[in-house]
Order: sequence, then C-alpha cells, then structure tokens
Amino acid sequence: MKMLREHGRYSYSSITQRPGFAWPQGDGLAVYIGLNLEHFAFSEGLGGELVPSTGLAPDVLNYAWRDYGNRVGAWRMLALFESLDLPVSLLVNTSIYDYCPDVVTAYRDSGAEIVAHGYTNSEKQGDMTESEEAAMIAEVSRRLTDAEGMAPRGWLGPWISESAHTPDLLHEGGYTYFLDWCHDDQPVWMRTRGGHILSVPYPQEVNDIPAILVRRTSAEAFADMIIDNFDEMLDQSTKQPLVMGIALHSYIVGQPFRLRHLRRALGHIAQHRERIWLTTTGQVAQRAIDCLSVPDR
Repeated sequence: MKMLREHGRYSYSSITQRPGFAWPQGDGLAVYIGLNLEHFAFSEGLGGELVPSTGLAPDVLNYAWRDYGNRVGAWRMLALFESLDLPVSLLVNTSIYDYCPDVVTAYRDSGAEIVAHGYTNSEKQGDMTESEEAAMIAEVSRRLTDAEGMAPRGWLGPWISESAHTPDLLHEGGYTYFLDWCHDDQPVWMRTRGGHILSVPYPQEVNDIPAILVRRTSAEAFADMIIDNFDEMLDQSTKQPLVMGIALHSYIVGQPFRLRHLRRALGHIAQHRERIWLTTTGQVAQRAIDCLSVPDR
C-alpha cells in the first residue's frame, strides 16, 4: 500500500484528550495581537498587491500602498493599542531597522514584544538552500540582538514560508518557539533533528491578508470575524486553555476605514479583559514551556 508523505514534526493529538494545564490567571483564553511590520524591495521580489502588477514598469502603486503601513498605519495602530491598553507582539523584518527604526522604537517604548520575521517580505526562505537559510536566520538574530539587547526567542517566517529544514535551523539558532503552523488552538511541541521547538498558534483565518487581500472580506466583516471568533473561543475555553491570535498588517488594517472597524473589534475584546489573558506570543510560549512536558521523541 502506498503511504502518504508525512512531515514528521508532530503526532496527531485530539484537543479533547490532552493533559490539563493553566494560564497564569487560570484556565481560559489567551489572546494576543501579532502586528507584522514589514519592508519590501522597490519593484522587485514579493509583496502584497492592491492591484495586479503588470511587471512592465516600476510598481509604484503597490510599493507606495505597502509603505503607507510604515509611514502612517503603524502609528495610528499604536495609538489604538495604547488607548485600549493592549499588549502587542511586533513581528519585525530586520530591514525595518535600516529603513524606519523609529517605528520599532515607538512600539518597544510602549512595551511591545519584538519577534523575528526574517529580513524582508520580498523573499521566501523556502526558496533558499539550507546554507543560505541558516545564514539568513543567523543574520536576523544578530541584528535583533544588537538592536534589542537580547536574542530573539520567537520566529515567524516571511509569507509563512518554510524549507524542509526550517524548524531544525531555528532550533539550532537558539529559537524556543515559532509561529508558522496554524494547526491547533494550543501550543504544540514540534520535533527537530536536535530536539524540540514549540509551535505557538498563529491564525490564518483571523488574519487580514487571507481575509482581506485574498477573499476580499470587507472591513466590517473582518471585524465581525474577530468578534465572533473571540466569543466562540471564550465559550470553548471554559473547558481547557486556548490561544487566540489576531494577525494584522499595518498597510492593510492601518487604512482609516478598516481601522475604524478594528477599533470596534478590539474594544469588544478589551471589555472582557477580566476573563481572559491579554498577552504576547513570547509569554504564551514561556508558559507552555513551563507547563507542557517535552515528548520523549
């Protein structure tokens, strides 16, 4: 019988049949905001598109639209997060430190956690050789360590792109968790060739790129998605601890008409702060590392 190809990173586990553990405030729902702060090459490489690029001339429109996120959207969103007293996990392309480092400074000063997000979203690490990918991860780690005064612990691959070696290289590079896999509502230990690395849930549904850029969801409907997902997971979390991430990009939801609806959705969540753990990806990972036994293999 022909066997299906397997990734070998984790074994199947029903969420209804797992050992219990608790968040710092007890069982319930951990909620984090993952804000992607990204920088792109001008008119080459990958990038989100507002309109299809012809490829025949410099792509001014799409580059400028994405750059709005760093020049305007990220700042408006920072004000929103501060007004609601919401923690932020800032997923940073390290090319941002060359282009607009004051944005990272402002978020850091506001208490945001800094998470590695590759060098630029103009490239995918899944297209690299193993040595090229290892060198990129090492350079990103070095730059973040120099800028932030501590080595990064968490990673999100640009475009959620992985090679066959990515978890191994991240583990060997000193990372304790990553966000690339959207297969669960709880943290999951993943196998690597040198040990285990933790997968922290990162959403691909409550995420403005698939929802808005791909499915063309309206700003109002995207906010409703956030609220409905939160309300349902809050009910489910009475039985076991769960993680809800909200994945955002400043050039998308930083647009004023979308920000208005995002404000409504996040305000709804903030009203329940006494019943949930408003947190960051790093705090979720550390709690899981402290509570969840590492598998034997």
